[in-house]
Amino acid sequence: MKLFYFGGQKSGKTSCASKRALQIADNKPYYIATYDNSFNDEAMQERIKKHQEERKEDFICIEESHDLAKVIKEGNTYVVDCMTMYLLNHMQNNFEELLEQLNALFSIECNVIFILNDINSGVIPLEKQSREFVDKSGLLGQFLAQQCDEVIEVKYTIERRLK
Repeated sequence: MKLFYFGGQKSGKTSCASKRALQIADNKPYYIATYDNSFNDEAMQERIKKHQEERKEDFICIEESHDLAKVIKEGNTYVVDCMTMYLLNHMQNNFEELLEQLNALFSIECNVIFILNDINSGVIPLEKQSREFVDKSGLLGQFLAQQCDEVIEVKYTIERRLK
């Protein structure tokens, strides 16, 4: 089963997706953190530490910022948090190659819960790189919504199943 959770920043996506992973997993699920921890951002370091503490009892945590296929294996349950950071890590690459890489994951017999920040509900950014990121995020969301078995929007920890 492939699931797609999306919503705004701090909407409760991760907690809802984590709870769902624990419900559908046959074994201890995996939490895949996609943040590229090389930016020396102290606030992000604190967020990472908090996330690790919150999940250490319930999940096997994996840090993987560039190659999901390397860590996602048959028969397990995974929470990928988050696809927004994963996209950011691949901005210099061809977007079609990213979609091909993700498409291969859909043929693996396992549960994957993808999380994406909904960032394209605002104004069009003036700066070219930001605009390209917002556009690709929207296209990535469309791809995940089409490919996944279920699509769940989260607002303030309230889930609304769209598909």
